[in-house]
Amino acid sequence: MHRDRKKAANLAGFRRLLAMTTAWVILVSGGGSAAEPAQEEARTPPGKSQDAMPLLYSTDFEGGADAWKPTDQAAWEVRDTAEGKVYALTKRSSYKPPHRSPLSISVLKEVAVSDFILEVRVRSADWKQGGHTDMCVFFGHQDPAHFYYVHLGKVTDKVSNHIHLVNDAPRQPITKHSPAENPGTPWDDRWHTVKIVRRAGAGTIEVYFDDMDKAAMTVVDKTLTWGRVGLGSFDNTVQWDDLKLWGERTKEQDPGT
Repeated sequence: MHRDRKKAANLAGFRRLLAMTTAWVILVSGGGSAAEPAQEEARTPPGKSQDAMPLLYSTDFEGGADAWKPTDQAAWEVRDTAEGKVYALTKRSSYKPPHRSPLSISVLKEVAVSDFILEVRVRSADWKQGGHTDMCVFFGHQDPAHFYYVHLGKVTDKVSNHIHLVNDAPRQPITKHSPAENPGTPWDDRWHTVKIVRRAGAGTIEVYFDDMDKAAMTVVDKTLTWGRVGLGSFDNTVQWDDLKLWGERTKEQDPGT
């Protein structure tokens, strides 16, 4: 009888723990503000050059995109598709940046990070355009004149398909790979996975496209050591889904949000 009561008590405790874990998972899966992750969600995704960091934000955009601040709200929408809701850049943004840099940017408002890992699924809606067809991931975003961005362009040249720095001056590529070393990002009509790994202390930036074990771009730069993350494009329409951000929060605040 004693063993039966103990077994029942253990089962009840397990059920309470399961209910608490489920509640946390629900909190982090929405499209609104950032939330503390469930313990099992706090692990970073598989891949190289990664240590454990807490999950700071996760969304599938089913709950909307109120946590995001676009440069032109009219160019962005949460769109229904056969696969569910996606965050879509639907046209070129009406925005004039202080320096030569992408026009279409939507920044995650509530979370500033130093070290981080960002993973997101992305689909190009303009993949047949060729040339500089692109999508961009922004990070270290402190204000409209200070940030990094990864330009995932269909071809590699002096400015396309590179990691760029905007430091109170027109954007400058900080990667040096040649077209032979990296011919470009193979856009088509399918969903792809992009991952950015940033170690601010070491200055390392790693960019992954579909292959989560082999970086498509790498560079070392310590100019900006913290900031917000964002999504966007220089010239094209793009869709995003299933975004996760692991990282270390910073106390600095972006005056633009």
